[in-house]
Amino acid sequence: MGNDVMGKIVSLCKRRGYVYPSSEIYGGINSCWDYGPLGAELKKNIKESWWESMTYYRDDIEGLDASIIMHPMVWKASGHVDGFTDAMVDCKKCKLRFRMDETSGKLCPECGGELTEARLFNLMFKTHIGAVEEEASTIYLRPETAQGIYVNFQNVLTSSRRKIPFGIAQIGKAFRNEITPKNFIFRMREFEQMEMQYFVKPETAEEWFETWRKERMQWYIDLGIKEDSLRFHKHTKDELPHYASKAYDIQYQFPFGWEEIEGIHNRTDYDLKNHSKFSGKELEYFDDSTGKRFIPHIIEVSAGVDRALLTCLVDAYDEEEDRVVLRLSPKVAPIKVGIFPLVKRDGMPEAAKKIAKELRRHMKVFYDEGGSIGRRYRRQDEVGTPFGITVDAQTITDDTVTLRSRDDMKQVRLKIAELSSYLVCRL
Repeated sequence: MGNDVMGKIVSLCKRRGYVYPSSEIYGGINSCWDYGPLGAELKKNIKESWWESMTYYRDDIEGLDASIIMHPMVWKASGHVDGFTDAMVDCKKCKLRFRMDETSGKLCPECGGELTEARLFNLMFKTHIGAVEEEASTIYLRPETAQGIYVNFQNVLTSSRRKIPFGIAQIGKAFRNEITPKNFIFRMREFEQMEMQYFVKPETAEEWFETWRKERMQWYIDLGIKEDSLRFHKHTKDELPHYASKAYDIQYQFPFGWEEIEGIHNRTDYDLKNHSKFSGKELEYFDDSTGKRFIPHIIEVSAGVDRALLTCLVDAYDEEEDRVVLRLSPKVAPIKVGIFPLVKRDGMPEAAKKIAKELRRHMKVFYDEGGSIGRRYRRQDEVGTPFGITVDAQTITDDTVTLRSRDDMKQVRLKIAELSSYLVCRL
């Protein structure tokens, strides 16, 4: 599957309402994208799946929603002010800008022109807070959501009466002034993260790291992603982030190569220790069982919502002889079922609309009575709808409908009264 498939996916996303270029009527803005009706629903379903797996199905993780704008000292303590940089170069001929690691030698990868000397470029967006810019304080849009968790460690610990080990989960927007954003929604300047920080005793950090590494891979498999398109990449000593003693990436094989979709890190006590130092506040944990105080170590799992969404789309995309199919897992598919009257007469539309009204209480449905039934099936196949219900003449006489499966196109006859329970247990 090559980059021509990426082009087809980008086209499908715009045509069917998954993703649009942002501000398109004004010519667009590089690396910024808007999620359409189906994209917004798919994104919501992915986030709900993650949130449920973290905070509903476990009893050791609390949720948080921290502010995007934080005290500027947060970013000094975290190392972002001094160290969150990429080395960049400019082409003297075509004026394009590149990360240094994207070039080889001294020549521009686009036109062959001479490149400038490398210089460091901080990836954080700066802004000001205050009524008059000249007198206002410089602040930053957060480049990650994790720091909001660390500075609230004691708040959550106290208010939720937690004991270690426990975690804090958060979903939220982050912003990075990327030099060369690319590959559709894979690398953007405004994106959304799903992060969980798990606080543990230092001597148990390695065990918990391995536990979370396995848990996070399984989440993607449960999301319907093909297992042979996923792999772990262990960071070498040269690749390790400055805050981590050990790190793995979960990678997916995109048309443009193997790329990271999630990071699992053993962050040791780096974050809490630094925030304690810079803020002057104690961020230790008191262990009742031993009577000792210590700074917890942190196991971080950090996933990108947008990358997870792109992974779902790429993994689900399939072309058959007479149709394009998005084989999205029913768990995350934006529309769960399409409802079609066979013809627009003989009471069929009325019966179909009644079914749609009932099912909307349980799931996202789409009612369509335009065009041939085959064309209506194909439209829903292309947007990933796992089931289709057809109301026909027999429905009017015996209250049964035809239920069609997207993936194998097989059809079964069901009683209308059975539809809700039949579908809910498959979603």
